[in-house]
Amino acid sequence: MSAAAVLPLVTIVALCHNHARFLRPALDSIQAQTYPNLEVILVDDASTDESVVVLREYAAAHPEWQILLIKQNVGNCAAFNLALAHTHGQYIIDFATDDVLLPERVVRQVAVFEQLPADYGMVYSNVKLIDEAGQFQRLFYTRTAVNELQPTPASGWVFEQVLRRFFISAPSMMMRRATLEALGGYDETLAYEDFDFWVRASRSWQFHYQDEVLTKKRLHPRSKSAQSYRPHDPLVTSTVHICRKAAALCRTPAEWDALAVRLRWELRQAARWGNLSAAQQFYALLHGIGHASWLDRSIGLYLKLRG
Repeated sequence: MSAAAVLPLVTIVALCHNHARFLRPALDSIQAQTYPNLEVILVDDASTDESVVVLREYAAAHPEWQILLIKQNVGNCAAFNLALAHTHGQYIIDFATDDVLLPERVVRQVAVFEQLPADYGMVYSNVKLIDEAGQFQRLFYTRTAVNELQPTPASGWVFEQVLRRFFISAPSMMMRRATLEALGGYDETLAYEDFDFWVRASRSWQFHYQDEVLTKKRLHPRSKSAQSYRPHDPLVTSTVHICRKAAALCRTPAEWDALAVRLRWELRQAARWGNLSAAQQFYALLHGIGHASWLDRSIGLYLKLRG
């Protein structure tokens, strides 16, 4: 029996939308993985550049890889779910094809996952942030003078922490298939997936931080996230929906307090950038859970007068 036969199958869902200029380094990084039991599915979400040409080239060179070409743009969440239905891996990596996997990424994360109890739904790690030219910028988690990581990662039951602050770099995640299936995959009504996955998964599953650098994440100054919170931004509209879901999942005073911290931050960002509709919705949620401070109420009054 081969070594691959006794190792858990790991699926890499490689999602592409107009990533032609970054595709080769991304796909080469899949080829370079030292883990022997991989399932790879290349997914193109209706790219209008040369992405499909490159994807077909790599699929032809690797007949064991699957390829899924979506003719109409459906967005990240739906594209991922379509791909997931064609896969069988025990562990799943949602891989954006403008990023890069370091060669030990899969083998190191599987080694950690296999040592954890079955109620751990996700492992995540540190990330090198690179620019569009591939040049190193900084680490996602950096060490302070007293050797503490910033932002501070969290492990175990992290639902409260997920509500309170952002501390996970999504490209570093390896997810348990059972977790994704229990959640019904990604929510296809949303414009992005990571915050919603963290909220829903952390309610019933533990997370684990692995203190290793295993991924390169590409920074795009013109990305959707760089333009967020402006009026009519679909990302902030999705964040409102995710916060509503989070409110339905809170059980303890500490969790309500954590959600209030999140809502207060989102409210101020939306108000700052003139997205009055989203700001009003965040304020309504904050008021609805009974955590609106005098300053929050002042902002709420301002939004009412502006509306």
